[in-house]
Amino acid sequence: MTSPELAEEVLDDLDVLRARDPRGLLPAVAGAGAQVRETSRLVDEAGLGRVAGGGRPRGLVVVARREGAVAASVLRALLGPASPVTVDVVPGPDLPVWTGPADIAVVATRTGAGRYAVTPAYEAARRGVTLLGIGAEDAPLRAACSTARMPYVPLPGTRVRHTTLWSLLTPMLRLATELELVRPEVADPEAIAAALDEVAVECGPAQESFVNPAKTLALELLDALPVIAAEGPMADTAATRFADQLATLAGLPTSGFRLPDQRVAACAVLGGPLATPDADDFFRDRAEDTGRRLRLLTIRDTDAASHDGAGEREPRSAPEALGEVLRTAAANNVPVSGLAEHGEPERWGRLPRLARQLAVADFAAVYLALALDQERAQRR
Repeated sequence: MTSPELAEEVLDDLDVLRARDPRGLLPAVAGAGAQVRETSRLVDEAGLGRVAGGGRPRGLVVVARREGAVAASVLRALLGPASPVTVDVVPGPDLPVWTGPADIAVVATRTGAGRYAVTPAYEAARRGVTLLGIGAEDAPLRAACSTARMPYVPLPGTRVRHTTLWSLLTPMLRLATELELVRPEVADPEAIAAALDEVAVECGPAQESFVNPAKTLALELLDALPVIAAEGPMADTAATRFADQLATLAGLPTSGFRLPDQRVAACAVLGGPLATPDADDFFRDRAEDTGRRLRLLTIRDTDAASHDGAGEREPRSAPEALGEVLRTAAANNVPVSGLAEHGEPERWGRLPRLARQLAVADFAAVYLALALDQERAQRR
């Protein structure tokens, strides 16, 4: 395992970072704000009017995996349980049997190729389902949308794998705005891009570890087994994204718990056999400190609903559940990190705050992968 001292040297050496990042993950993550602006322009050129012109649909069916599925979960969490339109996420290649002309299908994939993208597009056209495609510029999915005379948002070939979340989410947010499911100011692309730009400055490779929230978090996770506690459904989307990035890029497994409904399980893990109640004992033998240690990572959403369902035992609300989880961690000497809680996050609206969390998570996962030299190891 890489020592924290050596890892910090790696993260603060720009030449080493470049050498360990052959795909250019760091520049791609830093360009998330520009990605939002460029994709929003491509959405304008695609002409969403052909999708939104038919009025509010019965449901949105998003055919997507990994980053596309995370994007769809953000949209579903934003709309919430009171949404007049259902949002279903399916992996493809099959559409749900009930999907029909009253629905809108969104096929979102970085490549726009393969039967998991093309088959549902042609099936949607056959059933008379309104269709929106998102994918690579010259992908087979574009031909399917063209055949159905439906809009297609072409993603530039410069998009880097594992960093295209905002290219897939931006068209979905724009569609929700056009359908009047969310107010324009709630999903304003410029506000989201500005939040992402701010994180790119705060967490960029030129910022040293002691003032860089993402590098600090990567160093904290270097010898940790992360337990992610998400405050409500919106924060849970960031937790899902972070867990996937940590596993895919850095090879680090995580356990995640959405609060309040998984409060009991989270507390059981933090107080279970993997916790180390005597970890702060100054006189213990450090030579016995082997393996990874639990670390609680909290993801907050201050706009989460105060109660998630009636009848559940107290505490019912997400903030109350998070408080109990934090007390359990403190009682068992489990260290705690907060995702994107630096600065003044309250300055931003709900989606820009989520954008900050997602950006810090992406930066931290990439830094951890580079500290472990996982990128070059996986390409050998």
